Amino acid sequence: MLIDSNQIVSMTEANQNFSKVVRQAEENGCVVIFKNNKPKFVLLDIEQMHLSLPQSDERLDKAAKKEMSREKWL
Repeated sequence: MLIDSNQIVSMTEANQNFSKVVRQAEENGCVVIFKNNKPKFVLLDIEQMHLSLPQSDERLDKAAKKEMSREKWL
């Protein structure tokens, strides 16, 4: 997985400056949060990702996984 260095944020920075990290996600579409020097979490801007919300019979996590496998947003 290739990650743009502008999208990388440490867990410490995410905890201490969450609003700054949110602004980065708005600008770049997503931010990858590293924990112990490994990618651990992704903060996504749903509007930029064009995520279609799940139907009533589909769980949000299942819909997100399906959308991420279809899109090349990282």
